[in-house]
Amino acid sequence: MHELGITENIIAIAIEQAKGEKISRLTLEIGQLSAIAPESIQFCFDVCSQGTMLEGATLEIIFIAGRGVCQDCGEQIPMELPFALCSGCGSRQIKITQGQELTLKTLEIESIAILNEI
Repeated sequence: MHELGITENIIAIAIEQAKGEKISRLTLEIGQLSAIAPESIQFCFDVCSQGTMLEGATLEIIFIAGRGVCQDCGEQIPMELPFALCSGCGSRQIKITQGQELTLKTLEIESIAILNEI
C-alpha cells in the first residue's frame, strides 16, 4: 500500500507549512489516473495524524476526472484509464491533460486559513 508513504509525506508537508500551528482542515486533489486510492489515503490519514498537530483535522478529497487530448485530431476525451482510443479518429496517440494530480490544495490552521496552492 503506497498510500501509507504518500500520506506520511502529505502530513510532513502540512506540518512544515503550518509552522507550529494546529491544523484544522486539509484539502487534497487526487486524479483518477494517479493510481492513488482516495479511501486508502483517508484511512491512512486518520491513523498517521494521531499524536500530531493534524489529529482531529478534516481531510477533504476532491476527485479529478481523467482527460486527454488526441495528438492526431485534437479531440478532447474523458479517460478512466491511463490509455485510451480517440473517439473521433481512433488514434492511440492520447496525451493525458488531467487526472494525474496529487495536490495539497488548501491547508487551514486554527488562527488563519492558507488558501494558496502549496
